[in-house]
Amino acid sequence: MKQSKRHRPIRHATERVLNTLLLKGRVAGFSYRLGGHGTLGVTRHEVVLEPEQHLPRPLTIGFASDFHAGPTTHPALFDALLAQLARERPDVLLLGGDYISFDAANIRELQGFLRAARAPLGTYAVLGNHDVWNGRTEIAAALAASGVEVLVNRNVALPAPFGAVSICGIDDPWTGEPSAAATFDGAGALRIYLTHSPDGLRCLNGERFSLGFAGHTHGGQIVRRNGAPLKRPGGRYSREYPHGRFEIDGNGPLLVSRGIGCSGIPLRVRADPELVICTLR
Repeated sequence: MKQSKRHRPIRHATERVLNTLLLKGRVAGFSYRLGGHGTLGVTRHEVVLEPEQHLPRPLTIGFASDFHAGPTTHPALFDALLAQLARERPDVLLLGGDYISFDAANIRELQGFLRAARAPLGTYAVLGNHDVWNGRTEIAAALAASGVEVLVNRNVALPAPFGAVSICGIDDPWTGEPSAAATFDGAGALRIYLTHSPDGLRCLNGERFSLGFAGHTHGGQIVRRNGAPLKRPGGRYSREYPHGRFEIDGNGPLLVSRGIGCSGIPLRVRADPELVICTLR
């Protein structure tokens, strides 16, 4: 269900209060220096396609999500991610939304990363709920100006020799206006489903994908010693698929990332940020 407009003034007022309490990023800087953002790592997956789904060679996909540029995330984390991408050198880079927290103007903190994070076959992005709440038009424009192709209920084929592979990006499942019919219309035989949230599964309406990527959950962000998140995310599929690889009936696997930045407060506990690298064979 799309968020009601009557809730938006309350949310914006709450975010203004948080922005003040977080001292416009100084608390995040303190947390980062003490290790409170966790340690960025790389999580690797391999997906073997059915014999009839032919690729000319293995395709390496990088996926990063939930940056939350602004007072909750120290920008040094974006530099660490850029350095990791330079080492991994994926063929394609996918971005899963929630680029900012609190204010669309915070996208400025991410623009150096966006301009530098290049992949030979392109960089593709969807928007997240924080982007929709705080100014989707401004954020989408900043992404496009940095050379990122923004996919809102549409798909695009990769350049040769991977023309059979389509990146299918849907609008945010809860705050946007998702349309699976538009997202997959005319897509190729190999469909990579890019959704901000695992709850993009509820929007499929019978459409099929070969491999899916989602973020949003932060892997719990603050996780108890028993592995349970301090606060569970909203949405059936976000609760059912909070982090990792999940085999989806009638589709390919769904890879859910813990994301990069911090939401709400500048702290991660037992839920380190991650870059996902998936090799499609």
